[in-house]
Amino acid sequence: MLDNVSTASKPKHADNAPTPRRTVFRFLETAEDEDLASRIVDTALIVLIAASVLAVILESIPALEKAYGPQLYWFEVFTIAVFSVEYILRVWSCVEAQSDAGSNPFTHRLRFMFTFHAIIDLLAILPFYLLVFGIFGGVDMRFLRAVRLLRVLKLTRYFAALNMLLIAIKENSRALGASFLILVTIMLLASSGMYYFERQSQPVDFGSIPAAMWWAFATLTTVGYGDVTPITVGGKIFGALITVVAIGLVALPTSILASGYSQQLKLSTDAYRQKADEALDDGILSDEELRELESLRVDLGLGKHTASQILDKGAVRAALQGARKAARCPHCDELLEQNRS
Repeated sequence: MLDNVSTASKPKHADNAPTPRRTVFRFLETAEDEDLASRIVDTALIVLIAASVLAVILESIPALEKAYGPQLYWFEVFTIAVFSVEYILRVWSCVEAQSDAGSNPFTHRLRFMFTFHAIIDLLAILPFYLLVFGIFGGVDMRFLRAVRLLRVLKLTRYFAALNMLLIAIKENSRALGASFLILVTIMLLASSGMYYFERQSQPVDFGSIPAAMWWAFATLTTVGYGDVTPITVGGKIFGALITVVAIGLVALPTSILASGYSQQLKLSTDAYRQKADEALDDGILSDEELRELESLRVDLGLGKHTASQILDKGAVRAALQGARKAARCPHCDELLEQNRS
């Protein structure tokens, strides 16, 4: 579970002597509570990601783009420079996460470059370079500016709740794919049926199956804009049936995703409970164990109240187990004489 939630495994080398690469890795990875420098780097990157997304949004407003175009451009250059350096440093230092110190660093870096977070980091900077260097010549590539909004996905590295959602989507990808395939199939049937019923009465809106797809999409997603509606008796009856079917179809992927997210949350809770039980095995929580549990709680995205309840129940279980052990003979496991009554 920890491997799923964390963006990368922590270094596992026996030799923990500080090196430039290891220091960079520690700074760029999600910060531990006691690691002030890493926490500052994390906070700075989160603020910069949020500010760059906001700048892209503001740039789409013609009045602001006209008034502050140069400032927004140079801010974009600054963010691209920072994100480019971040990406290069992450690729360079990612080998510190490998468990086998003898493995090939090039292979590890290559695998890292195809992970979800590394791809998002690359997409955050790639559109800028494609536009600046004119990679595609005279082709209008202004749509690449919208791709910059994918930078918001960089935040998944720092928020476990977003990571759990992505894991839930990944774990249930087959079920979600099947539900969307059913949705597309019903959409094609709905648009074909409405074309048959309405093509003569409304040749503009339902004159072809592709034209009828707009009504099918709006109806199957239960949005129902109302700009295109059936007017024939057959069309209204058919539309009513499709609307009823749509309610269940839209709920299907939603329920799959909700169930997957709940399952990931349960796995996180179980992982924290297991670690808490191990820490409470001797009946005492040391300062180091408390720090490890707090770090694990943050990594798993659990609330403090939930973690506190788990620790309280674990402490009660540990106390009861200790009392039962004290009441039995350590050699024969029989109840001691004073505890028989």
